[in-house]
Amino acid sequence: MKNLAAMMKSASQMQQKMADMQAELEAAIVEGQAGAGMVRITLSGKGDMKSIRIDPKIIDPTDPDMLADLIMAAHTDAKRKTEAVAAEAMQKAAGGLQLPDGFKLPF
Repeated sequence: MKNLAAMMKSASQMQQKMADMQAELEAAIVEGQAGAGMVRITLSGKGDMKSIRIDPKIIDPTDPDMLADLIMAAHTDAKRKTEAVAAEAMQKAAGGLQLPDGFKLPF
């Protein structure tokens, strides 16, 4: 029974760490950019879009595809950075516990 109590306490602590990590990710702000910073997209650490900024000089009415490509590239950059922030937060929450490749928390 002593092992069960210790395991339950450990699970409770991990659950609290996960809740703290979720709050940390929600508060994190990550910016991706493209076109030498002329297109910037800001995401929360959970991937929710917060803003898009486009320098008016980059808008060419004769080439809307270029602007679309820059927006997609800036979003991809921001998403990549968001994933890195989430992975770092997960490492912190796991307390150095080595998780197998592809293992994602929270479930």
